[in-house]
Amino acid sequence: MKKLSFFDKIIFLLNTLAALVLIISLLAPYLSTKLISSLSVVSLIVPFIVIFNLIFAVYWLLKKKRNFLLSGTLLLLWYLLLGPFYQISNGNDDSNIDNEKSFSIMSFNARSFNELRQLEDDNIESRIYEFVTKHNPDIVCFQEAYYAMKRNDALSQYGYKFVDFIYGKHQGKVIQAVYSKYPIVKIDSIPFPKSSNNAIYVDILINQDTVRIYNVHLQSFRIVPGLNTIQNEESTKLFEKSRSVMLKQYEQANSIRENMEATSYKKIVVGDFNNTQYSNVYHKIKGDLNDSYLEKGKGFGRTYEVLKFPIRIDYILADPEFEVLSHQNYDERLSDHYPIMATLRLKSHQ
Repeated sequence: MKKLSFFDKIIFLLNTLAALVLIISLLAPYLSTKLISSLSVVSLIVPFIVIFNLIFAVYWLLKKKRNFLLSGTLLLLWYLLLGPFYQISNGNDDSNIDNEKSFSIMSFNARSFNELRQLEDDNIESRIYEFVTKHNPDIVCFQEAYYAMKRNDALSQYGYKFVDFIYGKHQGKVIQAVYSKYPIVKIDSIPFPKSSNNAIYVDILINQDTVRIYNVHLQSFRIVPGLNTIQNEESTKLFEKSRSVMLKQYEQANSIRENMEATSYKKIVVGDFNNTQYSNVYHKIKGDLNDSYLEKGKGFGRTYEVLKFPIRIDYILADPEFEVLSHQNYDERLSDHYPIMATLRLKSHQ
C-alpha cells in the first residue's frame, strides 16, 4: 500500500479527532449527564461532527484509501443507533387520516408573542393567532406564551385552555399554555428549582380516553446563535456555562420522567427541549415514546437555527399506543423557533 503523503497524514489526524468526537457522541445519549456532564456538551454539535466525518469518508473514497472505513463505520453506527437529522421522505399519507378518529397537536415556542420586540413587526401576536387558526390543530401547546392570554379571548375556537400564569406582578417566569378543543379534566405543573422555566401538563378527554399531555420548556443556554457571540465569549466560560445548563436540563428531565412513570394514562410530550435528539436529556424524556419527526418527518426538521444551520430542538413525542399519521414543520418566521404539528391516532381506534 502506498504511504500517505504529509498532507494526507494531516488529514488523517484531523479525521481521527473528528471520529473520536463522533464516538463520544454515540455514547453520550446512553450515559447519565450527571456522570459525564463535560462530555454531554458534545450532543449540541453532533450534526456538524457528522458532516465533518462524511467529508472525510468521501475524501478517502475518492483517493481509494481504506481510511474511509474509520468515519464510514462510525457514520453507519450513528445512523442505526441515533437516527438522522435529515430525512428524504416523510411517508405522510393524508388519505389515511380519518378526522373522526385522529387529532392534531401543535407545539410552538412563541417567544412571548414578540412582547420584547425581538422582531421588527407590530403584528406578530395577531399573525400567530392567524397562523394557528389557519392550520386549525385540535390542541396547541405554546412555550414562552404571553401573560395576557390568561384573560383575552383570542383563539376562541378552543373551548378549553390552561395558561400557567398567576395574576399579579410578573416575576420573569416563562409561561406555558395549552389550548384544546377537547375537555381538559385536570391541570398541573412541574416546577423546576432555581429556574424560570417549567413544564405543565393537562389531562384531556379524547374520545373517552384520558390522555396526559406535557408541555415542556427545558433550561435555555441563553446563547445568541451568532458567530460574534461564540468569538467574544471565552471558550472556557462558554463550555462551563453549557455544562451547567446540561446538568439543569438533566434534573428537569428526571422530574418529568418521574411524573410520567407515576401515571397510567397514555402520554404525549411536546415542547422546547433546548437540546438535540443526540442528548441524554432527550433520551431520558423520550424513553419508548415515538418521535413524530423520526416517524413521518422530512428534511432537516428545523425548529431553530444556529449559525444559519437548521437544528431540531422542539419535539412531539407520543406513546407507542398512538400511531403517528403525519408530521409537519413550518417555515413561518414568527419567533426564533419554528412551529411543528403532528397528527395522531390511537391504534385501538383504527
